[in-house]
Amino acid sequence: MMPTVFIDGAVGTTGLEIADRMAGRSDFRLIGLSDADRKNVAARAAIIRDADFVILCLPDDAAREAVALGEGAPTRFIDCSTAHRVADGWVYGFAEFRAGQRDAIRTAARVSNPGCYSTAFIALVAPLVEQGLLPSDHGFIVNAVSGYSGGGKDLIARMQNDAPEIGYRAYALGLEHKHLPEMQVLCGLSRSPLFAPAVVRAFRGMLVDVPLFLDPELGFADARTLHQALADHYAHEPLVAVAPVGTAPAELLVSEGDAASDCLKLYVLPSADGSQVRLIAMLDNLGKGASGAAVQNLNIMAGMDELAGLRT
Repeated sequence: MMPTVFIDGAVGTTGLEIADRMAGRSDFRLIGLSDADRKNVAARAAIIRDADFVILCLPDDAAREAVALGEGAPTRFIDCSTAHRVADGWVYGFAEFRAGQRDAIRTAARVSNPGCYSTAFIALVAPLVEQGLLPSDHGFIVNAVSGYSGGGKDLIARMQNDAPEIGYRAYALGLEHKHLPEMQVLCGLSRSPLFAPAVVRAFRGMLVDVPLFLDPELGFADARTLHQALADHYAHEPLVAVAPVGTAPAELLVSEGDAASDCLKLYVLPSADGSQVRLIAMLDNLGKGASGAAVQNLNIMAGMDELAGLRT
């Protein structure tokens, strides 16, 4: 029978983008609740327990509640919240970041969808730390900008209506952010990165920049070795591309008119003398950073074409 999918939180930005990617597909059947039943606990429990797959697009506490409602049922979960990203019993839903992860997702009952910033940082750093090319005890600095769509309805309203003159909004100034635990744990780091995120006047899009001084005495490989390691790691991944090393683009842009994409592009940009490098990832925060990743994980878990419904 055709597997059923319930998007819990389907009216939010992530849920709407997932539904858009699922539209027109005949290999899944989307099921849902009426507006009157969306906050009816018994109705939610029934549909969660009846669905083959439930994608949670909810705040953390509501996501935990939804999982509890499905306890004991064969339902398989994909959680787009922060609630379970480093939790025991959950598989991290980033198929490309290390060997065996795709197979773990395929057989998992519970998959945590990565955060958008985390996807970029982990894609750049995790393979290099794992291969011993970057030290795991380094204090990584992460500069990042994102489109405002990742901030939820309130921020979207502020950026579009209440304060349209704001072009750049730095936040998390207390050096805490919900993505930091997964960034540290999944990269195998002994300390949390120093993370400096900001929102810019663009609906979607993201640029994550990890600058490094390449001191070989401290365990840093040279830039070309870093680039080759990333190129080899992602060589057969259709959604991840590593740009050629040695020719820096004039600029990298996050723009208001950026199209939706479920791809991720990585750059290794060394200084002329090779003593410094910027590792940069660019992605759509709503695509590979959220909804596209959820659909990719769903495809893997269901044994479908992994790229079905995605914007490549």
